[in-house]
Amino acid sequence: MSTSILDRTLDRPTVRPASAPLAPAQDRSPQDLLDAFRTVRAHTEALAAPLSAEDQVVQSMPDASPTKWHRAHTTWFFEEFLLVPHAPNYRRYDDRLAYLYNSYYVQAGPRHARPKRGLITRPDVAEVSAYRAHVDRAVEALLHGAEGSLAEEIASIVTIGLNHEQQHQELILTDILHAFSENPCAPVYDAAWAAPKSMRSGDKVHLPEAIHTIGHTGEGFCYDNEGPAHRELVGPASVDKSLVTNGEWLAFIADGGYQRPTLWLSDGWATVAAEGWQAPGYWQQEADGAWRAMTLGGLREVDPDAPVCHVSYYEADAFARWAGRHLPSEAEWEVAARSGALSDAHGVVWQWTRSAYSPYPGFRPVEGAIGEYNGKFMVNQMVLRGSSLATPAGHARDTYRNFFPPAARWQFTGLRLSDAA
Repeated sequence: MSTSILDRTLDRPTVRPASAPLAPAQDRSPQDLLDAFRTVRAHTEALAAPLSAEDQVVQSMPDASPTKWHRAHTTWFFEEFLLVPHAPNYRRYDDRLAYLYNSYYVQAGPRHARPKRGLITRPDVAEVSAYRAHVDRAVEALLHGAEGSLAEEIASIVTIGLNHEQQHQELILTDILHAFSENPCAPVYDAAWAAPKSMRSGDKVHLPEAIHTIGHTGEGFCYDNEGPAHRELVGPASVDKSLVTNGEWLAFIADGGYQRPTLWLSDGWATVAAEGWQAPGYWQQEADGAWRAMTLGGLREVDPDAPVCHVSYYEADAFARWAGRHLPSEAEWEVAARSGALSDAHGVVWQWTRSAYSPYPGFRPVEGAIGEYNGKFMVNQMVLRGSSLATPAGHARDTYRNFFPPAARWQFTGLRLSDAA
């Protein structure tokens, strides 16, 4: 088989997060909002550009979605929540698409089953591109004509929509990496891809016992689950400045970490047995004992100095127990990150915390279908903090609460350790 096909990449720069930070809606001029809209929408298309039509329709597991679906769903979001209620002369591109590309917004109507998204071969990739262009033209026209209080409401919805699309930009990369990892030919998404450089330090951030404000404050954009800001007792604790590395994880493997049930939570050990885990996601051991990992740049040797990636909460918890330590709580992580002393708090891997995903005191979801965005998932998930190499620029902040089930590891997820001081 021709490696020129397997390693196919388009003439484009290496993958980099490429969109400007999103200011609060009330602080943005119409032109600023329009520029941000164009930038974010164009970045989605740039991420999809290296992928063939076949690449864009594949769904490698129920938790992942096809690239084509991501492109269409983010378009539906603007159509459903912005254009239909606020643009009187707008006409849907195709009435059938709402059923296909609604994700989990029950109040917005019925939806296609998530595990079957890979079966939607029609509309094809070209039709989805036309759908995006149709909606883009209508959004731009709406932004040009809006005034007064309507302009403020529109700006707020557009800002939410852009942050929503940035989340799906990261999912485009994580989902296609999972799909490519299932291909024995190990396709390359971006031959020029390189892991971000990380900083190493043996030091710790010491957190004396104190009451801190946790959660988002100020005027910048945040999701509803980042508030209300509240007071919380934190510490005493010490949080590592550096992330756990592949070299440290190799020591865990060599010491039988995946064969020792005493290190694992009961559900975690059951998952190890059911899934046959012997190493982080995408790792494979060669005949000579060397480890390689599937990356956006194809199969690469595991760098012992790089932060470990694609580990689940179960694995992170077992590693911490093996090391005689624990994961930081999300409040400990936030206070340490605010000090500016954490290395690689953002831009390398999302970091598991020991905190279950639950509402902050006084949390209330907003009214309407958009209120389904976060609140209804506040059970059976663990919180991750920071951001990853795939997180778009301007999308990260210290109060951001990402969340996934404890067995999930197809995201760019790692960890740092902490101690009770």
